[in-house]
Amino acid sequence: MSVKSALPSALSSSAVLLLGALALTACQSGSTEAAGGPAPSHRTSAAASAPTTVSPPTTEAPVPTASATTAPTTAAPQTKPMSGTGGGTDTDAYAWKHPCAIEQLTVRVTARAGAPTQRVIAVRNNGGQACGLSYYPRVYLDSAKSADGTRAVKPRVPGGLGGPPAYPVHARQTAYAVIDLDPSGATTGTAPGVDELNVLPDADHMPAAATESFPLGKGALVLRPKLGLYRTTVADAVASMKSADTQL
Repeated sequence: MSVKSALPSALSSSAVLLLGALALTACQSGSTEAAGGPAPSHRTSAAASAPTTVSPPTTEAPVPTASATTAPTTAAPQTKPMSGTGGGTDTDAYAWKHPCAIEQLTVRVTARAGAPTQRVIAVRNNGGQACGLSYYPRVYLDSAKSADGTRAVKPRVPGGLGGPPAYPVHARQTAYAVIDLDPSGATTGTAPGVDELNVLPDADHMPAAATESFPLGKGALVLRPKLGLYRTTVADAVASMKSADTQL
């Protein structure tokens, strides 16, 4: 063999070996990537790319606080006794503890229509508070010319009465009592010369000096008179008078 022919053959074999080594290296590199090698830097994992959801903070209903625009709390009004009708000083309970004063009363005596022997005694409370009277007025019949009361005649009244409470008269109301000068209807009286009716609205609390006198009128006859209790109506006062059975 000549030297020239052997050299090209050797070079060809080396080239073949070098190409084979490069091909093997390339195959190993591709196999490594396909087997799950490190991911390129431009990729993003699913966990990193998923959005994060933040739960809202728990809130409670705000507590209202006082401010300049808040309406002020109004206190309940206190009940006070009234001086007029309907108030705390115009009740039966108040009247029982507060006797009437003669200055707050007006007393009138009139003939009862249809009953010539009867007189209506009306006691009006002119004040703004209730007050109490005795069960009936103190009444006696006498002569205007008599100075010593020797001719005085006292009526019978309903019996069985106790002590207080007194009869209540509300503000600007009237209490009525009726006296019958001659319940028998006789035409002749047994008390000649008697011509006036004397009335003291409350003998339990008023002095005798507060007594008022009213003329009976000409021809009045007096025989065993009867007096009833104070009542709110004349009709009730008449009924009370008819039950009078106790002599004063």
